[in-house]
Amino acid sequence: METMDLSGQLLIAMPGMGDPRFQRSVILICAHSGDGAMGLIINKPAGDLSFVGMLEHLGIKTAQGGRDIRVRFGGPVERGRGFVLHSDDWTGGEATMEVPGGLRMTATLDILEALAGGKGPARALLALGYSGWGPGQLEDEIGRNDWLVCDPGTDLVFSDEDPAKWAGALRLIGVDPVTLSATAGRA
Repeated sequence: METMDLSGQLLIAMPGMGDPRFQRSVILICAHSGDGAMGLIINKPAGDLSFVGMLEHLGIKTAQGGRDIRVRFGGPVERGRGFVLHSDDWTGGEATMEVPGGLRMTATLDILEALAGGKGPARALLALGYSGWGPGQLEDEIGRNDWLVCDPGTDLVFSDEDPAKWAGALRLIGVDPVTLSATAGRA
C-alpha cells in the first residue's frame, strides 16, 4: 500500500469513533511518513488549565502586554509536554517544525517566553500532549471510516470556538454534520 502524506491536513472524527478521547475531535496532522503520524487535537480545551497559570508554574514571568492563548488537550501521548502550533511568522530555529499550509510547531520554552513577553507569532495555540499513530495505523483507521480528511482553514485552526470546530471542519468538505451516520457502509 502506498504511503499517503497527510501532513498539514485535518482529521475529522466520524460519529462512530469508538475511542472517547477522540469523539468529535479535529486533529491537525503535523507530520506523517512511513514511520507513522503525529498530530494535535485543536478543539478540546485542557480542562481548567490557563496559559498564564502554566507560565507561572514554569517560572515564566508575564510582561504587561503579554499574550494569553488557549490551552488544549492535544492527545493522549506525553500529556505533560506542551506543543505550540502557530502561524509561520515566528521561528525558534531548529526547534521549530514546518507544517504544510503556512503553520509551524514549536515545543521549546522560548516560544512561551516570547508569548509571555507580548511577542511571538501572531496566532498560536498550546496543546498538551499529542496524538500519535504507528506505521500504517492512521491509513488503516481512515480505511475503516474512523476519520474524514480535509484541508484546514487557518481561521478554523486558531478559532476560539472549540465546540464549533468539528461541524465547521465538516462544512469545509461540504458535509452537513446532521446527515452523518455512526455506522459505516460500503457501496
